[in-house]
Amino acid sequence: MKLDLHVHSKYSFDCKLELSLILKYAEKLGLDGVGIVDHGTMKGGEKAKKISNNMEVVVGAEILTDRGEVIGYFLNEEIKTRNFLDVCDEIKAQDGIVVLPHPFDVFRHGVNPTEEDVEVIDGVEVLNSRCLLDNFNKKAQQFAFKHELIATAGSDAHTLEEIGHAGIIVDSIEDIRKGNVRIFGGRTGILELTKAKVKKIFI
Repeated sequence: MKLDLHVHSKYSFDCKLELSLILKYAEKLGLDGVGIVDHGTMKGGEKAKKISNNMEVVVGAEILTDRGEVIGYFLNEEIKTRNFLDVCDEIKAQDGIVVLPHPFDVFRHGVNPTEEDVEVIDGVEVLNSRCLLDNFNKKAQQFAFKHELIATAGSDAHTLEEIGHAGIIVDSIEDIRKGNVRIFGGRTGILELTKAKVKKIFI
């Protein structure tokens, strides 16, 4: 199974993508599933799962905490707090997994993880297509490997054309929890990112 685990929809404040379009486009690309992780809410993932026929949908949310953004996967309830440790606890309380997106990207709201954080997180996004520098993803890869954390990847798509630029390959969805994943993809080019930002504003 091939999945892009970091896709945004119209339920994010900075995205206008309809869920039906996301699912159709992902299927057209040959993806088997997507992780819908809208800013501050699981509503997009929840609704996508209900309308999806052929695509696997991992329900999640990207939460901005007092230390940076945290993704919760496999959610069934909204995350109410915004304190980093409390968010991690809330995600785990509903049998979700805690993943740090773009953790070393100094241009965005990523958490710069410490050794102590390994005790409360489950994984790290080791490839985010919107990272401007390879070094950010490399640091994430090294951190995940050093601490034997779950590795995830995704496009961080806010426009249709970005979907599928990165993701994971697994035999089953449960392999994500086990960390049995292969990473695919790469960074989105500067020109493509610029076009995406312009498109976000005017469409």
